[in-house]
Amino acid sequence: MNEIPSESESELDWVLILAPSRKDADYIAAFLQEQNVAVRHSRADNELADSLSLSPGVVIITHEALNPPVIATIGDYLASQPDWSEVPILVLLEKAAPLARIYSQLERSWPSARLMLHTRPIARLELVNSIQTNRLVRLRQKQVRDAIEREVELRLELNHRIKNILASVTSIFKMTRRGASTVEELAADFTGRLQALSNVHTAVFEAGGEEVSLSSVIAMVVAPYNGDGLSRIKASGPDVCVNRTSATTIALCLHELTTNAIKYGALSQKDGSVDVIWSMSEEASPVFSLDWIETGGPAVVEPKRQGYGTKYVRSALTSVFGAAPVITFAPSGLSCHAAGPLQRLQI
Repeated sequence: MNEIPSESESELDWVLILAPSRKDADYIAAFLQEQNVAVRHSRADNELADSLSLSPGVVIITHEALNPPVIATIGDYLASQPDWSEVPILVLLEKAAPLARIYSQLERSWPSARLMLHTRPIARLELVNSIQTNRLVRLRQKQVRDAIEREVELRLELNHRIKNILASVTSIFKMTRRGASTVEELAADFTGRLQALSNVHTAVFEAGGEEVSLSSVIAMVVAPYNGDGLSRIKASGPDVCVNRTSATTIALCLHELTTNAIKYGALSQKDGSVDVIWSMSEEASPVFSLDWIETGGPAVVEPKRQGYGTKYVRSALTSVFGAAPVITFAPSGLSCHAAGPLQRLQI
């Protein structure tokens, strides 16, 4: 038996020969291998089912092999094939064989096969052309299969992402509703938070993959508050890529801190400002740090009751960094420090 190449190199691109006598198998295999076509021989017994399970591109059967057990085994294999698969089967018959009757019988037994009958002797060039043409057909079928599988994957991924987005929107609405005292306040805060979420997804989309530049995300979050020569929120740090979930979470947390700073903190004052600083340690497994530092605002007094926005920031940053952030209500200004393994933000 000739071994075929590895599956990654030969899937649906090799020939299975079932020829029990007259040295047909060796003859066919010899000139196919001259064409760099991989070949496997099979006996008309339990080995046939195993050989078919390896997904041949083309099956060649001689007249002598056409017995009821073989026809049934091949029929069972064909019945298990997906809709995109139409297995090419070349049958080499004796010159005096009743072609019409055999074709009719095989068509009933193998309705999903791409069936071709040839009489012997057959010119070598004719047989090679037939096999090569059907190998090409089989590889086109493989391309269709891969396209179908990719489409299914994309649909599943799209469904997953839509569910995640809707879950985020639901969470944002609940968070906003609990902290709003008027309908107008609810509408304004909810719109702002949705815009922050939209900005992150825009950055991820433009990045063209599952990872996104943290600098791009933070720049989008702070951009509305910097303009006309003023930089109310200054962002600085090395360019580092993080995964979609981390980017979204960090952006929403920064939006919450910004909203709080506008209402009660540094951004509520004309001269107040915020520094957003991130850095990485120079270790084999670097630690990533993110700091939010407010200055120039009113004197800060730690609230007696923790608001929902603060609860969200604590919980969300803990999930990303693996450790709770340190939120400090210093008189000179609120600060928030979060740190954890960089790997957590990237895997």
